[in-house]
Amino acid sequence: MAGYIGNQAQIRSGLSATIDELNIIDGVTATTAELNYNDTGAAVGTVVASKTVTADANKDVASLRNVTATGVATVGSVVVADGGNIGAASDTDSLAIASNGVVTFSQAPVFPDGSLNLADLDIDGGTDINAALVDADLMIVDDGAGGTNRKATMSRLATYMGTKIGGGMEFIASSGAISDAATVVFNQFDASKYDYYIFNILAVVPVGDNTRLLMQLSADGTNYDTTSGNYHAEGGDQAGLLLSSTNVGGASGDTLEGINVKGSLYNVSNSSKPTVLNSQGGYLNTSNNYVTWSSASNYEASTAAHTAVRFLFNALNIESGEITMFGVVNS
Repeated sequence: MAGYIGNQAQIRSGLSATIDELNIIDGVTATTAELNYNDTGAAVGTVVASKTVTADANKDVASLRNVTATGVATVGSVVVADGGNIGAASDTDSLAIASNGVVTFSQAPVFPDGSLNLADLDIDGGTDINAALVDADLMIVDDGAGGTNRKATMSRLATYMGTKIGGGMEFIASSGAISDAATVVFNQFDASKYDYYIFNILAVVPVGDNTRLLMQLSADGTNYDTTSGNYHAEGGDQAGLLLSSTNVGGASGDTLEGINVKGSLYNVSNSSKPTVLNSQGGYLNTSNNYVTWSSASNYEASTAAHTAVRFLFNALNIESGEITMFGVVNS
């Protein structure tokens, strides 16, 4: 037989393959090196460097390292080694997964609007503020129950509550501790929110004796009406609205010195009615050396809408004390 070394019978005697099985390799172009890629020298399913990857009987592959897919990779589940990362090419540790399963983000995650259910928020483990709530503290509200969440300050809550509790009294401002001041000014008027205002005069002491405590009004916040003929009281015209019907003492050193009065101010922002001040309280009258009960009602003849008031003694500075302002919310 041409092309054979030995006879056909001798060749066949050493082979178990059939002619058809041998013909399978007819046309193979693989080189010896390429065929040797299949010689892993390891158990099936174990990856060996520079060798063909094989799967074991369970279709598992072990020790495989980096895999690059140019299309969509579909997997049943992905398990990351303890302390491993999941990320993008430019941020390979976008997600770091600890051995206990805790996930740490290297960037702030972005969730689709409306995707976080309220039931998923757990505030029980939060740290207590350990302080009184203040106007600047923030809360979250669903704007109009439309699904859009907004932040709001506690001051807005106070305003809202005031509009729902008609006639309720709301703190507006305080002078703080007064020390040798000629005047104390308040300009926080808001007719859209308050019907009238209450001022508490708390142990306000003049630097000397025999002086009256007044409130003067301003229509522009700068210039104050100081004309005595413009303010009217039962005891005669004054240079301001009276908070003490007689003179207040402040130089005796007596523990009762000074004045404690509550004044209710009406129509301060009304341009069609006069501004009225009603006051009640008590003070030490040093000219007669006894405690005086004060109850006064007076008004300014002008019907201007006023934007500011100031407190002062008609002849002396204010040595000490405090004045607070409250608004009675629109009913």
